[in-house]
Amino acid sequence: IDAVYIALPNHLHLDYTVRAARAGVHVLCEKPMAVTAAECRKMLRVCKKHGVKLMIAYRLHLEKANLAAVEQVKSGVLGELRLFNSTFTMQVNDPDNIRLLQETGGGTLYDLGVYCINAARYLFRDEPTEVFAVTARNDEQRFAEVEEMASAIMRFPGDRLASFTCSFGTAKASAYEVVGTKGSLRVAPAYSYAEDLKHTLTVDGKSRVRRFSHGDQFAPQLVYFADCILQDRTPEPSGEEGLIDVRIINALYRSAETRRVVKLPRLHKRQRPTDKQQLSRPAVDKPRLIRATSPSGKP
Repeated sequence: IDAVYIALPNHLHLDYTVRAARAGVHVLCEKPMAVTAAECRKMLRVCKKHGVKLMIAYRLHLEKANLAAVEQVKSGVLGELRLFNSTFTMQVNDPDNIRLLQETGGGTLYDLGVYCINAARYLFRDEPTEVFAVTARNDEQRFAEVEEMASAIMRFPGDRLASFTCSFGTAKASAYEVVGTKGSLRVAPAYSYAEDLKHTLTVDGKSRVRRFSHGDQFAPQLVYFADCILQDRTPEPSGEEGLIDVRIINALYRSAETRRVVKLPRLHKRQRPTDKQQLSRPAVDKPRLIRATSPSGKP
């Protein structure tokens, strides 16, 4: 075995990454990287010690519509970026779903918010300096352990603001909009892996639409990761990318609990996604659902 793909519940990412690394096996780990920043740091240390690659499965870092958004932003057509806003919601009805269980690292910020956080970071191409969040839940039993929804604001250098809302209790929505001093770009359904994506670029009051046909977003990750191993290159997104997002998620939950703004130490990240790493594969049929035993031991 040369490499493994870890798609286990969030609370198991640390354990199985460490096991693989100690066996000399490269690791492609699903996001969020882990439940806490401390767990992420241990994963990074162990992988470095044993000389194995660690990549976090941010599929949108290889996806054409999101990478095209990155290039639009970099081109300057929107002017100076000032605002980012996003919504990512769905209905999660099964109370035994791991997304709704605290012990498995469930919660809207871990499952959905991580996409919004990551998108703001790769579009602003910077790291937030402080964050604020609120959470809410109704009295449904399915939300007994985790929040129904969360809303957050992140301040970036240059007094740029990013906001988003994620929810397990509303109709499906998936979009983001980035606004600059000259124009705006809306991407929808921004985080989908099974639908065509659409850009709406608006400059000087005139809008232009560009459509992107959907493809397989999972195979490109395997191809890219294998190439990083064979060419001895550091993957982008790396474990560092995963750590940064989990650090932000931890700060957002802390903010929601204390009802206060949480400041973050300044970071300077070297790698960012670019269109040079785009990989496309044809769309595939939805795979058959495998119903494994719940990590909680519940039937």
